[in-house]
Amino acid sequence: MRRICAVSVLDRFPAARRWARRLSSPNGLRGLALASLIANVGLVVTGGAVRLTDSGLGCPTWPRCTADSYTTSAEMGVHGVIEFGNRTLTFVLGAIALAALVATWRSRPDLRTLAAAVLFGIPLQGVIGGITVLTNLNPWVVGLHFLGSIAVITAAYAFWRRTGPTAPVVVPGPLHTLAALTAAASAAVIAIGVVVTGSGPHSGDHGAKRNGLDPESISQFHADLVFLLLGLSVALWLALRAVGAPSRPAAVLLIVVLGQGVLGFAQYFTHLPILLVGLHMFGACLVWLATLSALAATRGVPVARAKADAPANRRQPAEATH
Repeated sequence: MRRICAVSVLDRFPAARRWARRLSSPNGLRGLALASLIANVGLVVTGGAVRLTDSGLGCPTWPRCTADSYTTSAEMGVHGVIEFGNRTLTFVLGAIALAALVATWRSRPDLRTLAAAVLFGIPLQGVIGGITVLTNLNPWVVGLHFLGSIAVITAAYAFWRRTGPTAPVVVPGPLHTLAALTAAASAAVIAIGVVVTGSGPHSGDHGAKRNGLDPESISQFHADLVFLLLGLSVALWLALRAVGAPSRPAAVLLIVVLGQGVLGFAQYFTHLPILLVGLHMFGACLVWLATLSALAATRGVPVARAKADAPANRRQPAEATH
């Protein structure tokens, strides 16, 4: 019944039917997935702009912007515009994610779960963002808000990757472990980076509290984890090259981690200028995306299992002749 209703609606609107067919095509769906991924990274950047311009309480309440209005007013000035603009972008992300989910419903049922995860993760992030306002930018809640964005980006990346061509990769079993350790180190770097941010001066509002940790000590721990991630990235790149597996994703991860590390040291020793801090937030997203790409490059079939399956695969043609 639902399908009949949907078809009848599309029949009444030929232009909508053409757009639905175009977006449901492999290229259309992949384009939607990429747009969703880029938009979610963009939301991290705009959220960083809110914090770095002290506009975190530009709209002092939630879900309204003020006690009487859902929109900003002239009295709230530029801070209100920045915060309200960031909130508005959530609807853009939601529209893209909804279009992607509808497209999977028509052409790729196997991707519905991932598309739905991206779609429902967006309003959940909005709720966490609202809690940050209601708690006067509690640094731990702000950190959770950022990590929630990383979770949505993870789902968006998996969705995008699944819309493209895939090829099985045969890699030694230990490489799976090495890739998992690299991913764990990358996640730790990002998580501790959030804690470092909570101890620093950019709170999002002049009156917001910090987490009370010593910035120098937690920054040193963060730097130690970066060096660990750098070493694991080098090891993963060399190991993939040694076995003849695709090593470009690991090389990209190594380059991105190096660049992010240099940027991190630069912002630390220049006393955290907002431009470098904003670039560092964007860099954190790139590090995580590069990590996911490198991890996916090793998600093939272990060599031991491939050898065990090979005789069975060779017997199939002979068995089929009997």
